[in-house]
Amino acid sequence: MRRWQLQEAKARLSEVVKSAREGPQEISVRGEPAAVVLSVEEYERLKKKKLSLAEFVRRSGLVGVDLDLERDKSPARDIDL
Repeated sequence: MRRWQLQEAKARLSEVVKSAREGPQEISVRGEPAAVVLSVEEYERLKKKKLSLAEFVRRSGLVGVDLDLERDKSPARDIDL
């Protein structure tokens, strides 16, 4: 990620925007990160709603598969410490 000082980013805004198509561009104020410029495509990807775990499982190829989810009840094994 390329880093720009605010004054430089203001003076070269069109270059910052063009560079955002290649990857995020960080803008700093007084040496501290303050903002990130993203391409529209990256922004849309990030704001897209994520599936819940339940919805992910419902859509997966495991729907209808009979899984053996019984817990192993054997005692814990002995170890030497």
